[in-house]
Amino acid sequence: MSDDDAVEVESPEEPDETVDRDADEQAGTREPTDSAGSTGDAADAEPADGTTPDENRGDAADAGSGGSADATEQTLADRVADHDDELAEEVAELESALEERREEVDELTSKLARVRADFSNYKQRAKRKREEIRERASESLVERIAPVRNDLLRALDQADGSDIRPGVESTLEKFDEVLAEEGVEPIDPDPGEAVDPARHQVMLRVDSDQPDGTVHEVYEPGYEMGDRVIAEAQVTVSDGEE
Repeated sequence: MSDDDAVEVESPEEPDETVDRDADEQAGTREPTDSAGSTGDAADAEPADGTTPDENRGDAADAGSGGSADATEQTLADRVADHDDELAEEVAELESALEERREEVDELTSKLARVRADFSNYKQRAKRKREEIRERASESLVERIAPVRNDLLRALDQADGSDIRPGVESTLEKFDEVLAEEGVEPIDPDPGEAVDPARHQVMLRVDSDQPDGTVHEVYEPGYEMGDRVIAEAQVTVSDGEE
């Protein structure tokens, strides 16, 4: 056989490693590789600095938690500072209100002292005025009674044995006029009139021809001024027919 007639024999192709790996991955017999062709065993290799992945994750977690704690503490500090500022403002407002109340109390106390002083002065003035009115009333009464006394003196100056009754009756009439001008009226009940405990003072009970329990005789007349009894009439009361 000549060289030209020789049949060219192709060398067997080398198996495709990529195809084999894909087949193995699908069959689950081989771990998948990364883009660089390394397997999972390479991913588990320890870092050059000697630390494990778990330690690296722990350090990262500690660093994160430390930063969060610092932020929380800062937030609490800010809230406390804000609260302190609010409390300081409230305290300042309360102190200001308290000072205003104290000023109001001082002002009211001063007004009360002035009112008390004015009232005391008013009482003194009213007392002096009442005394002046009483004195003037007494003076007026004395001025009107003095002539009556003079008439009585003139009646007594009459000669012995003379009849002084007309003079005394005239004096009594003048005296009654003075009392009437002052609003004074005599209490002089008639015999047989019913006894009034508010105006009559019973001296004793006597046998009388007057009805039982009525006035028998007026021992001494009384006096009243308006609705006020100045002196009760002293009377004897009948105890029935004799």
